[in-house]
Amino acid sequence: MEAAAEPQGGVLSRDQLSALGVGHRFIAAQVGAGRWKAHGRQTIAVHTGSLDDVAFRWRAIWEVGSSIARLDGVSALQHDGLTGYSESRVWVSVLHSHTVRPPDGVVIRKVRRRVADESTAAGIPRARPDIAAIRGATWAVSDRQAALILVMAVQQRLTTGERLVEASIKVRRRARRAFIHRVALDIADGAHSLGELDFAGLCRTYGIPEPTRQVVRYGPKGRVYLDAAWEDIGWAVEIDGAHHFWGLTPTDDSFRQNEIMLSDEKLLRMTLVGLRLEETRFMDQVARAHARAGRRAA
Repeated sequence: MEAAAEPQGGVLSRDQLSALGVGHRFIAAQVGAGRWKAHGRQTIAVHTGSLDDVAFRWRAIWEVGSSIARLDGVSALQHDGLTGYSESRVWVSVLHSHTVRPPDGVVIRKVRRRVADESTAAGIPRARPDIAAIRGATWAVSDRQAALILVMAVQQRLTTGERLVEASIKVRRRARRAFIHRVALDIADGAHSLGELDFAGLCRTYGIPEPTRQVVRYGPKGRVYLDAAWEDIGWAVEIDGAHHFWGLTPTDDSFRQNEIMLSDEKLLRMTLVGLRLEETRFMDQVARAHARAGRRAA
């Protein structure tokens, strides 16, 4: 039994035990003798220790109903390898027509419909990463947490920005529909999104003189393009899309920023997603930088 239960964190469902030829009386005897432990009506641990994360997720599926439940949101992402995101509860989705009572530590979210081929083919029943990320962002407590889920899913290579965009269209939901689609586009194609953002327009909105866009500077490796700059006061702004976080790009960006600073030009940086989330906060920094440089120039 231990070998069969090992991939599932040491737990088996009563249906699985039955398929292995283990009847209710034997299960009751093992539990009564203190060799096994029941964790609900359907979940049997073939040990008496605490459940690990994998076992806890299997328990959630079986206790809710393996025919109707899917591991979803951040729990599905964690099962596929997401790290660095703190969430101890298990998130499970069911169709809106089902009425279920969640076990302890399990969050039930009802979905209006399943997306075609949304579930993975092997292992615990769960939504595939792109669908899970969109639903996780929808169920997040804030826009900031929603964006974090989307960014982390792509940064950790569980899915791609392009798949997020497709999933943001396919997954029916009400909460944050426009915001999630916009962030997915930012992650998938930061350069295109930055063009649509119109940073110069933001400056006009916040009463900041309009900068020059795509300013050329020259470094050791040739031309360097800055997103926006006020050449009269020596300040520039860079808005980093998702592609700035892949491979050696952060290192190249650091060298580029160093060269700019060594030339006595000052630089403010912000991620594109960060600007979506904290537009007012960042534009306040831009305004203060411009005003301070203006006073020194005077």
